[in-house]
Amino acid sequence: MAETLTFAVLHKYDTRETGITVPVVMKVGNKSVRFSAKLDTGASVCIFDRARGEALGLDIESGLAQKISTATGSFLAYGHEVTLFVAGIETYTTAYFADDDNFTKNVLGRQGWLERVRLGLVDYEGKLYLNRYDEE
Repeated sequence: MAETLTFAVLHKYDTRETGITVPVVMKVGNKSVRFSAKLDTGASVCIFDRARGEALGLDIESGLAQKISTATGSFLAYGHEVTLFVAGIETYTTAYFADDDNFTKNVLGRQGWLERVRLGLVDYEGKLYLNRYDEE
């Protein structure tokens, strides 16, 4: 039995880069920052470098503390409520900001982003299809 999905957004990414890179706008109140992030289906949550949160005026350590574990170790991050616009898809979520200034990754993980979208992927062609999960 064939399945059919429809998508509102087609984002083309550069397959020569490591990972799947998408444009992000993050907002808190009337402040916003623009940057690129990677899709990471192995990341439990959305994790961003500390500088992104500070640019939005967040007091990083006042957020919900969370120990993040990876294959190579663990680190501390703090969760804050933000609005994310990823390739035109808007979501309101808890984003985690690394405690360590040396953490330079920005990833969109399962809780807070992947669970809120439907996506299709044709990696060979560098095509990422997106739609909000709750929209046809």
